[in-house]
Amino acid sequence: MIGMNRESMNTNIVFIRLGYLLFGWGLVGVIYSTTDYLQRKGMMLQPSIIDDAISFTPEAIWAYVSFFLIVPLCYLLCPMNRVKWLAVSMLCSAFISGMVYLILPTTMDYPPVIGTSFSEEALRFMMAIDSPQNCLPSLHVALTLLSVWAVCQRSHPFRSLLFIVWGVVIGLSILQLKRHLFVDLVTGGLLAIAVGSVLRRRMVDKGALS
Repeated sequence: MIGMNRESMNTNIVFIRLGYLLFGWGLVGVIYSTTDYLQRKGMMLQPSIIDDAISFTPEAIWAYVSFFLIVPLCYLLCPMNRVKWLAVSMLCSAFISGMVYLILPTTMDYPPVIGTSFSEEALRFMMAIDSPQNCLPSLHVALTLLSVWAVCQRSHPFRSLLFIVWGVVIGLSILQLKRHLFVDLVTGGLLAIAVGSVLRRRMVDKGALS
């Protein structure tokens, strides 16, 4: 009987986590798509020295799309009292980004994908469904940073290091694929830190987060 109760509790916790995932990450997609539809033509951003120093690498597509794995994993593995913080932080970051996308839409000069390798075909498919705008700030970076922040714990140093390295690789892949410029990554990271810090402080004050 005790075993059944524990199993039921574990199942309930998983569903709660998945609910927050759907709320926090699902609505991000709605905001991203809606602002892309409503905004005017974006201002062209210019690459920096850092952007020019990084070669276009279609093979980085696999690290890039691993974003769609790291986010749900972090929702499932982070401490339970951080799940709500993660969902609300993602949603607030998306809302602020959406306002920027509408007020100051941006785009960039994307390199052509002319090869026929599996990686290049995957990149072409991703480009066909992704927005050519919504560059600054990078939500890809903001959501990755928030996810890694949520899952990192001193009690799990190896796992934390693994997720940190994974997050850095995702960030580098964005630059390698020329999907964003360095300024987009910096602003996306700053947005995540600002939103995450404010919400964390509020939740700690309310006793909902330790």
